[in-house]
Amino acid sequence: MDKKTFIVPHDFSEVADNALRHAIATAKPLGAQVYVLHVVSKEKSIREAESKLEEIISAHASDGVDLIPTVRMGSIFEDIGEFAAEHHAELIFMGTHGAHGWQHITGSHALKVITSSTVPFIIVQEKGIKETGYDDIVVPMDLNKETKQKLAIVANLATYFKSRVHVITPDETDEFLRHQVKANIQFANKFFTERGIEVTTTLAPTSGFDKEVVKHAVNIDADLIAIMNLNKSNFLGSITANYEQYIITNDAKIPALVVNPIDSPYGQSVLFS
Repeated sequence: MDKKTFIVPHDFSEVADNALRHAIATAKPLGAQVYVLHVVSKEKSIREAESKLEEIISAHASDGVDLIPTVRMGSIFEDIGEFAAEHHAELIFMGTHGAHGWQHITGSHALKVITSSTVPFIIVQEKGIKETGYDDIVVPMDLNKETKQKLAIVANLATYFKSRVHVITPDETDEFLRHQVKANIQFANKFFTERGIEVTTTLAPTSGFDKEVVKHAVNIDADLIAIMNLNKSNFLGSITANYEQYIITNDAKIPALVVNPIDSPYGQSVLFS
C-alpha cells in the first residue's frame, strides 16, 4: 500500500514548528511521511529557505518519521492546495498566527488557504499535542447536511488514537428542528459505536453556539475540535467574526480539524482507509 502523506506548511515560526510536532505525532503510528513545505515569492530566497528547512529536519531526526523538506516558489494561497493534490496528501497541519505572520496567515486568511484544497486541515496555535495524540475530540453537529461528512475522518483519527468523541448539537426550540437534531444525534451515536469508538452527546444553547462549543471543549480538556468549512462560496469576500474563524482562532488554543465539504455522500473519505 502507498505510504500516507501529510503536509506541514512551515514559515520558520514557533507555531509552524508546533504544527510539525502535531504532524509527527499523527504520522508515527501510521508510518506516514511528512512534507515540510516553505513557499517563497522570489527565486533568490530559495537557497536560504532550503538551509533553514534542513535545520528543522535535523532537529527532528530522532522522532522516527520520514520528513521531506520542500521549497516552492509561488503563493501559499494556491500552492499548498496544488502541492497537496500533486502528492495525494491526506492531511495538512498548519499553524495560525495572531495579527501578524507568514503572508498574514491569520484566521480569515487561514480559511482562504483551507478552501484552496480538498484535503482536511488541522489548524494549530501554541497548544502542543500529547504523547497519546488526540484523546478527546469535540464534534459540533449542526443542521447543515454537509456536517456528516467529517464523521468518517473523525472516526479514522479516533480509531488510531483510541480517542473519545464528544458530539455537541444546538438545542433547537422549534419542534421540527428538534426532530432533526435528535435524528443527527442518533446517527452520530450509531456511526461511532459501530466502529468501537466511545461517544458522548451534549445539547448546547443555539445562541452563541460557537462559544458553547469551545466552552464544552475546555470543560472536558479536549485535544481537537472538528468543524466543516462552509465558506467555499464566499471565501474571497470579507470573512470576519464567523463561526469557522472563531473556532480556528479560539482563545483556549485548542487545535481544529477543518474539513471542506465535497459533492458526494458522507463517509466516502479515503483518509487513513
